[in-house]
Amino acid sequence: MKLRIRKASAGPPPARAHGAGAGPPNAVSAVGAAPQPAAASAPTAAPVPEPPAEDLLIVKSPIVGTFYRTPDPNSPPFVSVGDRVKPGQVLCIIEAMKLMNEIEAEASGEIVKIHHETGQPVQYGDPLFSIRPD
Repeated sequence: MKLRIRKASAGPPPARAHGAGAGPPNAVSAVGAAPQPAAASAPTAAPVPEPPAEDLLIVKSPIVGTFYRTPDPNSPPFVSVGDRVKPGQVLCIIEAMKLMNEIEAEASGEIVKIHHETGQPVQYGDPLFSIRPD
């Protein structure tokens, strides 16, 4: 048994190109259209040099949750870039299911980079901080 359903159209059926370089059947031809500016031509910020990764200790998220740099909105951040930390010092809080989990430094050193901003969601294993160990 065969069943064929066709939609009535007002004009001739669209031409379909068969071949390696052909786009999808619904693609509109841009013959005679003005060229679009390339996305790469947009101004970009200069990349910030970062120390070699092998010299840094990366503190990763042990859980999925929301990243917070401060204990409450009116307090200063636990740590900032350039701060020296000691083992056991609180670096941030990750909220998971209304529980606040303090993330502590595993080694002493200097905070080189903070990978997230307050309120951003983090996944298990996401980098949180880069620390240059002493």
